[in-house]
Amino acid sequence: MQASPLINLLKKNAATFGPVVPPDLNGQNVCRLDFTAQNKLLQEADLQDTKQFDHLVNQLLQNQQATIGVGGYLENRFIYSRSPHFSTSEEQRSIHLGVDIWLDAFTPVLAPLAGQVHSFKDNNNFGDYGPTIILLHELENFTFYTLYGHLTRSSLASLQVGQAINKGAEFAQVGPYPENGDWPPHLHFQVMTDMLGMAGDFPGVCAPSQQDKYAQICLDPNLLLKSKYLV
Repeated sequence: MQASPLINLLKKNAATFGPVVPPDLNGQNVCRLDFTAQNKLLQEADLQDTKQFDHLVNQLLQNQQATIGVGGYLENRFIYSRSPHFSTSEEQRSIHLGVDIWLDAFTPVLAPLAGQVHSFKDNNNFGDYGPTIILLHELENFTFYTLYGHLTRSSLASLQVGQAINKGAEFAQVGPYPENGDWPPHLHFQVMTDMLGMAGDFPGVCAPSQQDKYAQICLDPNLLLKSKYLV
């Protein structure tokens, strides 16, 4: 479907959506994190060392007196240089297509609206999503998808394609490293208008030359998250 009608529909129904994680993403303990090359601390860290990367994330949160970090939609990020997963022979993928919520491992992941399991997969490569769940939603006869990446492996254990997921239901947990794709604990949340024939996976990062194309498919997740730190 076209992006604009769905954007208008999501704005119209914004008050009806539930949270994606239990903590309030408008709370005083939340901050926006910057993972672009402008953040000099990133360039001083060994990002391939996940333990050191995790320490850096915690330092960035402490610097803003926060315990939860958010951000990343269409951000041109420096951090993907840590993994060959984002390299191609032509152009490095660096534009982030979702929002990351940096918080404790094993935090529950909730369905912001009713849906069903479209697909799931353990994308088990260094720097990849790790365990991933994609939900299909129907809203006023429009169909769209939400993706949840970097989960626990146990989140996939009892799922079935087509399984109904009620609004507000806990259906997954934020994963620890290394099982979450070997990242500091966080939830990658993404909204798509079209799965492009994929299942259990969808690009969460694109090359700068592809940004306009993917921005039409991967909508601003804050349409559902409604965090003041993402405006």
